[in-house]
Formats: sequence, C-alpha cells, structure tokens
Amino acid sequence: MARVLLLIPSRTYRTHDFMAAASRLGIEVVVGSEHRPALAGLMEGRHLRLDFHDIERSTGRIVDFSKAKPLAAVVAVDDAGTLLAASAAAALGIAHNPLDAVEAARDKARMRERFLAAGLPTPRFTVMSIDADPAPVAPTLRYPSVVKPLDLSGSQGVIRADSATVFPSVFRRVAAIIAGCSPNGGRRSLLVEDFIDGEEVAIEALLRRGELEVLAIFDKPDPLNGPFFEETIYVTPSRLPDATQTLVAQTTARATRALGLTDGPIHAELRLNSDGPWVLEVAARSIGGLCSRTLRFGSGISLEELILRHAAGLPVPEHDRERRAAGVMMLPIPQAGVLREVAGQTEARRVFRIDGLVITIPPGEPLIPLPEGDRYLGFMFARGPSPASVEKALRQAHAQLRVLTDA
Repeated sequence: MARVLLLIPSRTYRTHDFMAAASRLGIEVVVGSEHRPALAGLMEGRHLRLDFHDIERSTGRIVDFSKAKPLAAVVAVDDAGTLLAASAAAALGIAHNPLDAVEAARDKARMRERFLAAGLPTPRFTVMSIDADPAPVAPTLRYPSVVKPLDLSGSQGVIRADSATVFPSVFRRVAAIIAGCSPNGGRRSLLVEDFIDGEEVAIEALLRRGELEVLAIFDKPDPLNGPFFEETIYVTPSRLPDATQTLVAQTTARATRALGLTDGPIHAELRLNSDGPWVLEVAARSIGGLCSRTLRFGSGISLEELILRHAAGLPVPEHDRERRAAGVMMLPIPQAGVLREVAGQTEARRVFRIDGLVITIPPGEPLIPLPEGDRYLGFMFARGPSPASVEKALRQAHAQLRVLTDA
C-alpha cells in the first residue's frame, strides 16, 4: 500500500475529496496540518502537526517520520502547503516541483519577472512597499491599473484603479488587507500592474517530468473587469475555437517552463484579447474550493484520484474528460453581516440540470465580501448536454437563492 502525506491547511474545502480519492485507491494517508484534527486519535500515528511557514523545521519532521514510515509522495491540497511539499519531497528524493519554481509561482512579482524573461506577454508592473506613499507614484502609472497582493489567492485584495486620483485610496485599501493577513511580519509588499482587457479562462493540467497535459479548459462567462475580481461561473468544455484552445495550452506550457515547474497539478488563469493569450498566473496546485467536483474522467475518476495516482507512482488509466458539459458557480457574498439563512435552496436544487449545492458558511458566521473576504458562500454544480445549458441552469438556480443576514 502506498503511503502519501497530504498537507491539509485548517481552512480548506479539499479535505473530503482527497481523503475519498485516497480511500478509493487504497492509499494510506498521513495528514499534515497546523492543528490536531478532530479524528487524530483514530489515525493511529498518521498525523503530523506542521507549521507551513517554518519550512525547514517542518521538512525535518517529515523526513524523521519517513524514516519509520516511508512516504511515496507529499501532496499539498491547497496553496498553503505547496512550498513545504516541494521542500519535503526534495529532501526525500521524491519527484516534485523544484522549491525555487514553487516560490516563484507563489510570488506574483517573481512570476511576472520570469514570464518577461521568457518572452511571454507581460503587463508593465512594479512592486511597492505597503508602507510607501502612493501619491508620488500615482501620476507615473498607466490606467487602468490593478493593485494586488503578492501571494493571496481567490482574488482577495485585488482592486482596479482607473485614475491617478483614485489610486492612493485603492493602494491603501489593498495595503490594509495585506497587513491584516500578515499580522506576524509576513509580506509587506504589493504588485501594481497594467490592467489586461479580455475574456478569461482557467486551465486545469497535470505536469509529468515537465510535459504538460491539459485536463480541462474552463470558460468564465461573467466579465471580470473590476473594480473587484470575484469569480463566479466556470464552465467546461470551453466554447473557444479549437485553434484558440491549442494556443492557450501552448502558452500555459511555456509559462510552466518559465517558472521551472516540472511535476504535479497546475491551475492557470489566462486572459485572451487581440494580442493573444496573457498568463495572469500559474499555481502549483489544483483548482481551489470544491470546483474540482465538476471534473470526471474515464469511468468516473476524480481529479484528486489523478493527482494521487501521479504523485504515488500508481498506474494512470485512460482519463479523457466526460463528454457532458459541466460547470460550477462560486456563490458570491452579496453583503457584509452575520449569516442567518440562505433561503431558496430547495428551489435552486430543483432547477433542471443542477447537480449539487453546498453552502460552506454555517449560520451565525460573519460574511465578508471581496476584496477583504477570502471565501465564497458556497458552490453550486450543473451538468448538461452543452456549456450553454449548464450556464443557464446555474444562473436560474442562483436566482432562487436569498442570503438573509443580521447586522
């Protein structure tokens, strides 16, 4: 039986899907997390308490554990664990991405530098300290500009500034978000870059020894033009022309090579306009939230199964994506407050082609919209004969939901 260490941060949606995939494959799971899980007592020595920020010490703990119980793979289920996974895998001699490449993928400024050096289309960008005075810089920028944190995900802290007049207030708002997410002396810088116009797509892929296999291309039918960049609907297969999809795949492969990534899952975001594809970012992990539930391969194989098979060196069967179209809607948080109820769920589930609805924030919890917030209200899924039918179902079902809050 293969033994795999799953690095599971405390705030992730991915635990159940990875654990279920491991169970289907007969893989022994060791859980590495910042806190002792509720079921740690039942895991019979298969839990490691790890600090995802202290890479050196946590790598040492993993290596020591592996001496008694050898590990076939170290897999990060979310962004938070990717650096530690790369470091530990290198120390254990397991195939994985180089640490330097993962560091570049986690830092949007370093990513831009590598894309520029590789000749990929790259917006003009600059890095600023969050403690800097934005007023002198504002007149030197091109507008619209986008101000964003270097390492946050899910569009948290990403804001568009349309003029030198509003840039200082946008800068200070993003700086405050970064400071709030880094109370213990984390990153104190942000990225300012030219806004890239165009439609946006997401790519899910798997790297094997540097060769990129695209598993799915998602269209994002809602325009993402700011001032905030909250993602909503993903639909696959893409409705882009075949030639454009090929170009998207080729550009994504160039971007992974520019970063130096070689093994494991890839989630990339690109924008398409008259100048061709622009890579917004490439993450050395799979798609976030519960969005992977849209993807089924071969005879019902999940994305998590493919990732674990690859990581543990298990045979990978034929895995073309299912022929039916599929989509997910990341349910936006409409306003701040304390969640009382999400009404209309029964009606939403009854909409034709809706395949599931999961509300991930329980009643009584605070709701914080983007750009300050870092999570969605939940996830809704649909399947159908065409991307258009899936998108229509998601929009109809979302119209049934009413988010009720207390001040």
